[in-house]
Amino acid sequence: MPHTFLAETTIPLPLEEVFAFFSDARNLERITPKSLRFRILTPPPIVMAEGLRIDYALRLLGIPFRWQSLISVWEPPRRFVDEQTKGPYRSWRHTHAFAAQDDGTLMTDEVEYELPLGPLGWLGLPLVKLQLGRIFRHREKAIQRLLLEAEAG
Repeated sequence: MPHTFLAETTIPLPLEEVFAFFSDARNLERITPKSLRFRILTPPPIVMAEGLRIDYALRLLGIPFRWQSLISVWEPPRRFVDEQTKGPYRSWRHTHAFAAQDDGTLMTDEVEYELPLGPLGWLGLPLVKLQLGRIFRHREKAIQRLLLEAEAG
């Protein structure tokens, strides 16, 4: 059974500028908590487009994983979707949506995921929800900091 995680934040910058930040795959390392030891393995340059596959290495709860994402939807500057093709989840679909507002850009992250191991995977659900909340709170702060620093300097 799939689960959904939803996060929204308003970034006080224009839509095109916010989307451009996410069009650079290298920024994913910059907004991911250091504790995950997240590294992009795909050699640069990485040109974001529908059909692109990106390989990563990371640690979840101290356990090393390889992860591969497929960019299944690429609709600049409104949205893109990455789906796990290899990794720790049974399924993972992350929709990144961007909408212009009077006060900047509304960024919405919606993650639909299924845990591995069937019914046994349910035992880990509270921990996964806690971890996702921590990761996305960190991302929100890092995105705000990085984009506003870039705007100021």
